[in-house]
Amino acid sequence: MRICAKQKPRNQRGETTKKRERRDERPRSSSPPRSPMGAVSSSLLRRGAGAAVRAPPISLASRPEAAAPPAPVLSGAAHLVFEASLACPWNWDPKAPGALSDGNFVLNLDGAAVMRRRLQFGLFVAMNELADGEGAAVRRLQICTRAEIADWIPFVRQAPFSVRHSSRGIFRTRTLNLRSISVVGYDMDYTLIQYNVMAWEGRAYDYGMDNLKSMGFPVDDLKFDPDLVIRGLIIDKEKGNLVKADRFGYVKRAMHGTQMLSTRAVSEIYGRELVDLRKESRWEFLNTLFSVSEAVMFMQMVDKLDQGLVPAELGPLDYKGLYNAVSKALFRAHVEGQLKREIMAEPERFVEPDPELPLALLDQKEAGKKFLLITNSDFHYTNKMMNHAFNRFLPNDVGWRDLFEMVIVSARKPEFFQLSHPLYEVVTDDGLMRPCFKVKSGGLYSGGSAQMVEKSLDIHGDEILYVGDHIYTDVSQSKVHLRWRTALICRELEDEFDALVKSHDQKEKLVTLIQQKENVGDLFNQLRLALQRRSNSRPAQTLAATCMDEQELTESMQKLLIVMQRLDEKIGPMLEADGELFNKRWGWLSCAGLWDKSHLTRQIEKYADIYTSRVSNFLHYTPFMYFQSQEQTLRKQGWKLRF
Repeated sequence: MRICAKQKPRNQRGETTKKRERRDERPRSSSPPRSPMGAVSSSLLRRGAGAAVRAPPISLASRPEAAAPPAPVLSGAAHLVFEASLACPWNWDPKAPGALSDGNFVLNLDGAAVMRRRLQFGLFVAMNELADGEGAAVRRLQICTRAEIADWIPFVRQAPFSVRHSSRGIFRTRTLNLRSISVVGYDMDYTLIQYNVMAWEGRAYDYGMDNLKSMGFPVDDLKFDPDLVIRGLIIDKEKGNLVKADRFGYVKRAMHGTQMLSTRAVSEIYGRELVDLRKESRWEFLNTLFSVSEAVMFMQMVDKLDQGLVPAELGPLDYKGLYNAVSKALFRAHVEGQLKREIMAEPERFVEPDPELPLALLDQKEAGKKFLLITNSDFHYTNKMMNHAFNRFLPNDVGWRDLFEMVIVSARKPEFFQLSHPLYEVVTDDGLMRPCFKVKSGGLYSGGSAQMVEKSLDIHGDEILYVGDHIYTDVSQSKVHLRWRTALICRELEDEFDALVKSHDQKEKLVTLIQQKENVGDLFNQLRLALQRRSNSRPAQTLAATCMDEQELTESMQKLLIVMQRLDEKIGPMLEADGELFNKRWGWLSCAGLWDKSHLTRQIEKYADIYTSRVSNFLHYTPFMYFQSQEQTLRKQGWKLRF
């Protein structure tokens, strides 16, 4: 026998009498009523509308380069719909079946329940609050016009969730919780300040070539070609080559002088050896964009040496001696100060402005993060560049120095992370210094060491996030010696990401052809095995060769060979062209071949916890972000950028 309990009477909300009485006895808040979206939704809405409608402390709406049209004013229903599209821009469609009713967009309770299961970033909280409201209020919040939704589409595309899944996203190799970070250290050149590569490296090249000319080298007919090299390549000083290696050190592409080598030549030269960056006397890794001018100079001078145009009075030079001469000439260009004086005189020619950068740093600072500036540049150059890049975008009388807990110039990285050097305090605007033994908040210093920074701030290790553009000097050494958390700035990621998107269809065709060839090749091998077994009087048959005589086997194999040859004729040129949208000579920055990672990517994975194209990308993430490491699987798949 089954005993049924008596049903208790319930109201429209499904509440029993006692539950309703308990709800009615709750203390009422005296605060003003909240927006139906709640606090979480409101903050997302401010960010989604862009800098022009962002909350204080800074507004860039008055600046021509950051001006944006005013955001449309919507009803509570439209807010709710916009929030849904903001959190899920990749699958939200106002024209989806069941979404329209009498020309209006209807978000009914069933639809809300579906979206509540799909959305992220706390939207379900606002949904639940709405679902718990009075029935009439819920019905009023369900409807908004299609025109209102259309007005919000441009702002949805600017939303931080949309930007994250783009070339401005932050990619991760390890899990990083920003809530656990107390101090953020920044490099300056190509990190906080982004230079125009053609302008900066072009002038470095010019000064370096002038120094080579004064030494007697023939350089009059040479011009700077930034497309000749990319970051992540490796100079072979012994052979006068520039090579691209995969993550294991196998050379995939190579260039001697300014001429690319054939696949056969690469195999003959490097088929029995691997690139080992620990052998610094032979291999030079291009860690940063500052290496571009040096690599271009060296490869062009290799041509001159091979052509016998280097004067005999310079002595017998091999490729290694030539590299040393080029490095010396470029070092003089930096040390003598002519290049930096020219940049300081006209910073607008060399520095690319980024109005979002101060906003990103202010968000982090207001969240309780302390900032360090640790740069190898001297005080005068640092002060000039930071004034130009920051002060015009900061509010009121705030200067760039006000953002940083400590500024360290002439840091002598990577030794800064390894050794202990004397510390000096910069006490005047002219750069006058005095010995210092104790640091203070807001101080400006020269030299010192990372251990001194940790001791003065009473922090260590994984409480510090260091952000820089140099894989070795900034990221590798701070990770290896101090276990700091690390972020790499790689400006080229934006071009690489966009090129990957544009080449997606072509790569899908290439992968399809390769899979077809694999299937045809597998069938060919089965028939070949069957023929082999029959020739040895073995009765075993493969599945593909069942009930086929020897003549049929032979004819089928010949036909399959023809098919594979035709597939190869299509696949070969497509493989050669893969990556040309990024660089015609070297292909992708991140890949070496169709499936494997480049040596650069391996270095990033090994030493950088996260990586992105510029510091201002942090503006699209909260200072409390939890960056989850990417999934690791045994499944065979092409490598791609992961968020």
